[in-house]
Amino acid sequence: MPAKLEATSDSVQIARSLVDLERYPIESRDSDGYARLVTQCNEQLRQLGACVLPGFVSEQAVRELVEESTKLAPSAYRSEVSGNAYLTEVDENWSQDDARRVVDTTILGAIAYDQIPATAKIRALYEWDTLMNFLADALGKERLYRYADPMGALNVAVMQDGDYLRWHFDQTDFVTSLLLQSAESGGEYEFAPMIRTNIKENYPQVKAILQGSSEGVIKLEITPGSLVLFEGRNSLHRVTRIKGQQLRLIALFGFDTKPGTVSSDYLRKIRYGRTETVTA
Repeated sequence: MPAKLEATSDSVQIARSLVDLERYPIESRDSDGYARLVTQCNEQLRQLGACVLPGFVSEQAVRELVEESTKLAPSAYRSEVSGNAYLTEVDENWSQDDARRVVDTTILGAIAYDQIPATAKIRALYEWDTLMNFLADALGKERLYRYADPMGALNVAVMQDGDYLRWHFDQTDFVTSLLLQSAESGGEYEFAPMIRTNIKENYPQVKAILQGSSEGVIKLEITPGSLVLFEGRNSLHRVTRIKGQQLRLIALFGFDTKPGTVSSDYLRKIRYGRTETVTA
């Protein structure tokens, strides 16, 4: 795995150059502007379980990040994985009408953390403490830690014509992403906010959506350069099928409220086709 970027002046400057700091003053935690931004994020997450910050990185930064991601795209591991929306094995004892029996297929590519050069700008942004601290405040968490996973800490999802991310619930409390490039068509982020709770699974409505209903489904408007905070444990969500030759590129930042988070070898094999790290 490439060496982790240290908090050098060079890497910090790279990260700072990407973010629109006038619009999003994430370096000024004691300022009124920062407080308003955090309150905005907290409120959006409370209401919908999602928060979109358009233009978080500048148009020039988007072009630079797309260029470096496009160069890495041929190295993405492409997987085709079938399963249910709950990311669990199907139990034959379940009723035939159970939403957990509905199976679909996800097809996409993923560039793993250890395939991204230590000098890459997307790594400088991910490894910038200022971003991590802001995300903790925006998510209402006391503190965040970067994943310790040498493959899963930072990924770039590469979706091409025909690719699709099936309806599912996340197994983590939140996901943070940065859209770099949209597809020519398709690739829309759809979700049913808070369709289930910790005490009520709401299987009938979940199954209706899995079978094509759009009732309660919202399309999240995301443009390149948008930072997205999403709480998907209780919100069913998907990315619609990609159409056209332009890749959909999105960076996925791995953070958790506890240190040392890593993926199992099983998940590594599915997502990256291997269990051992490589040198970028």
